[in-house]
Amino acid sequence: MDINEQILVYPLSLRLSFSCQYLVGKMVISFDRWVGKVAVVTGASSGIGAAISEQLVEKELYACICSLCIHTSLTIPDNAPELAYTEYYAIRLRESRIVAGLARRKDRLEDLAKKLSGKKGKFFPVKTDISKEEDIVNAFKWIKENLGPVHILVNNAGIFKTESLSEGNTKTWEDILRVNVLGLCIATREAIKDMKANSVDGHIVHINSIAGHRIPSGLHGLNMYPASKYAVRALAETLRLELNSLKSKIKITNVSPGLVDTEIVPDQLRNDKFYEEMKIIEPEQIADGIIYALSTPPHVQIQQLTISPVLDFV
Repeated sequence: MDINEQILVYPLSLRLSFSCQYLVGKMVISFDRWVGKVAVVTGASSGIGAAISEQLVEKELYACICSLCIHTSLTIPDNAPELAYTEYYAIRLRESRIVAGLARRKDRLEDLAKKLSGKKGKFFPVKTDISKEEDIVNAFKWIKENLGPVHILVNNAGIFKTESLSEGNTKTWEDILRVNVLGLCIATREAIKDMKANSVDGHIVHINSIAGHRIPSGLHGLNMYPASKYAVRALAETLRLELNSLKSKIKITNVSPGLVDTEIVPDQLRNDKFYEEMKIIEPEQIADGIIYALSTPPHVQIQQLTISPVLDFV
């Protein structure tokens, strides 16, 4: 095989684990199979969630952002009968791609919806608290009834709170596990149930962290956060094996970013001298990696994708 047929040129340090051992000839990278489909992104109001939502909409998907007060960038004629709303909605949706964004901050979601109005795809904010099962179930119910079957789920929602393990607050630990682990599991369950019911060979993406592979040294107050991320890595592999045993073609990808310039970065890191010297990864660069994983052929699965700065001290 010509070496030029194997090289993926990418400006970051990537470690890719493919579910196939050998690739013969060129691997065709294409996003076409998701045209007109529905993608759900949790934690879409900022950071990586907002970046991947924007890229999905740019690529003509429907983005549904969960916020349970429904806002849409679709314009419904004033004279459209109320009973005809769903029918009109459905016809227009079939003409483009859809992204549904789930997050708690309604104002952020609506700002993102305004920014993405006029793009090829459509973005739908659905206010959702990922720590609450009822919110998640209701969000997926609305998506199913108004947008159609889910084809892509990006589990991006996550929280980090500085607290010690030796003297920490139980409520803080519970909050981290409820969002980072249980919320992710519930959203995944609802998406896969919908995929199976509609015979969809979809794709689940967990946004993890390098803290789910090794405990960052020199950082204090991480408490339950690394444990939650180790759990996400185990959940991704457990789900992959479960789907494999069922002969399901639904894919699962675990994406583990290094230090990314988002709101979750603790102040102790931002004040570190090395932090100023390193070139930190931007959320858009993580979104690039997710788009790459989603663009692989149906028989190719990227199980693990690690993206980190070249100078990485975490």
